[in-house]
Amino acid sequence: MNTTTRRLLAATTLTTALTLPTPAHATTDYPGHTTSSYVILTDTTTTQAREHGCAEGRTGTTGPRILFFGTQEKDDTLREPGRTANSTTPRAPYTQATQYAHHWAQGFTECRTKQATAHLALGVNNKDDGGITGTHAGQRWAHLVTNAHHTSTTDAVTITAALDAEPSWSTPTWARTWLDAYTQATDIPLYAANSADSCPTTTSGDCANGWSLADVHHMAGAGNPNIHLIPQIYRTDGIQARQWANISRWGHTHTGDALRFAGAMSQHTACKQRSCHNTDNTPQQAWTQLKNALDTHHSTRVHNLGPATDMRWP
Repeated sequence: MNTTTRRLLAATTLTTALTLPTPAHATTDYPGHTTSSYVILTDTTTTQAREHGCAEGRTGTTGPRILFFGTQEKDDTLREPGRTANSTTPRAPYTQATQYAHHWAQGFTECRTKQATAHLALGVNNKDDGGITGTHAGQRWAHLVTNAHHTSTTDAVTITAALDAEPSWSTPTWARTWLDAYTQATDIPLYAANSADSCPTTTSGDCANGWSLADVHHMAGAGNPNIHLIPQIYRTDGIQARQWANISRWGHTHTGDALRFAGAMSQHTACKQRSCHNTDNTPQQAWTQLKNALDTHHSTRVHNLGPATDMRWP
């Protein structure tokens, strides 16, 4: 065990168990939505971070918010969301993500109504073209999130982690080693905001890029109580909701490990900012599609599905 991992494990012994924010309405009713964001750190000020947090606080909605900072690269730097490895856009140091999160949390706390609380999940994706191994990337993100969590100055916002794991973006081995390294290094909960590219909707079978249903199920949390799933339910035809219901059903049958669905992710606002084609579900449509698909089978029924979260660009 290396020094970094020992230090993280020691830090997490001071962390009390974190619970999901409780939905404000009956679980059979749509509980509303929060807003999550893609963050371009090299083009964002601390004032803007505070304003973004303040806007979410004013909604009075309790629930998770995810900040996606892009792709991890060597030397603890981040490539902004939506960019490829050969992009010449400036890279941001990890420290900027921590600073943004703290200012966002301060803004949320100052402006919140109805005593709303938030899990602020600091997120990256699983693109494996950043020049680092999955193990190193997972360990370093655990280190960042652990430090940000323990240095937070507000009880209204709990800092956690997120991963946007998509089969098309990496080998399954790279993604699995990222997740395993993260969970071995810290107990800080992680939100899996994943896609299920090309996964079947009713049977066993393979997904995209050499990923199996076992790989997708593992990356969605499988039996890990510290991983909460907020799957991407973007498509208006409902196929993504059916994919996730099938993945959940497959896991229940083959491993006995349940997925912990915390809500559904849409990208309605992001689609209004940048064009989309049939992937612009509203938050309520995404939540309803997922809830209905899961309720179709007793083994995947979810009684406490939290609010949706809707993606936007800055």
